[in-house]
Amino acid sequence: MLPLLRRAWAAAVASSSSSSCSSQRGSRRCSLGACCSYRLRDALHPLWQSPLTIPGGTRQSPINIQWRDSVYDPFLKPLKISYDPTTCLHIWNNGYSFLVEFDDSADRSTIVGGPLENKYRLKQFHFHWGAINDWGSEHTVDSKFYPAELHLVHWNAVEYPSFEEAVMEGNGLAVIGVFLKLGARHEGLQTLVDALPAVRHKDTVIEFDDFDPSCLIPSCPDYWTYAGSLTTPPLTESVTWIIKKKPIEVDEDQLEAFRTLLFTSDGEEERRMVDNFRPLQPLMNRTVRSSFRPQLSP
Repeated sequence: MLPLLRRAWAAAVASSSSSSCSSQRGSRRCSLGACCSYRLRDALHPLWQSPLTIPGGTRQSPINIQWRDSVYDPFLKPLKISYDPTTCLHIWNNGYSFLVEFDDSADRSTIVGGPLENKYRLKQFHFHWGAINDWGSEHTVDSKFYPAELHLVHWNAVEYPSFEEAVMEGNGLAVIGVFLKLGARHEGLQTLVDALPAVRHKDTVIEFDDFDPSCLIPSCPDYWTYAGSLTTPPLTESVTWIIKKKPIEVDEDQLEAFRTLLFTSDGEEERRMVDNFRPLQPLMNRTVRSSFRPQLSP
């Protein structure tokens, strides 16, 4: 299966425009494997214009989390998050979302514990959002969509020498998912929102340093976890998902700032960056575990 996946990875990268893997700073390594899918309401993004399936795939993402059907696991540990703000490097509009990238050359921004057996390094984080507030998240809870979802992408540097190799292996990645809901202005997020006009167009990159993404993670320790996949090609089933139970609040203006970004480069006909999420995938025979005792959802 892995040779097929690697060929799929190569095909996906080759089929995207060469500029999607470059920036004003010159050549960049494409981060397709860490981004989650990008579906437009009226037309598929080029990533999805050619059918791409995973033979025998049984742990695709995202999924609908059924609150009462999740299984409480008393052996799940608390998740320990330790981020160094000085490892934050850039914001990059890659044509599918905007990525905030980190220096992952050493164990300076990491997570450990939870369902993980090793320490994982932070590579980047990004968001998914809808054209309106009725949808936008990739995962759902009891079939409820949130207007946006944050993904913090980490890789297993204990067992693999690089992020690119970790992407292809079963325990290579760990992604923290955080739902965003409409409410009060989020002061930590505002620093990021203020920088977005500078990366409005595809292929733009700006420096963005001294940012601590732990401010975007709810203080409530409760989470769900399951074995899943990337949600863009090559769809490798390499992700341990850690979905936080509690959302964070953001206000309408902050969500609208996401929607001012563009899928398109400067000089092209403008296409708003909205609805950049993959449809739900079947749970199959997987179990969603929870670090808390399931009750009726609120």
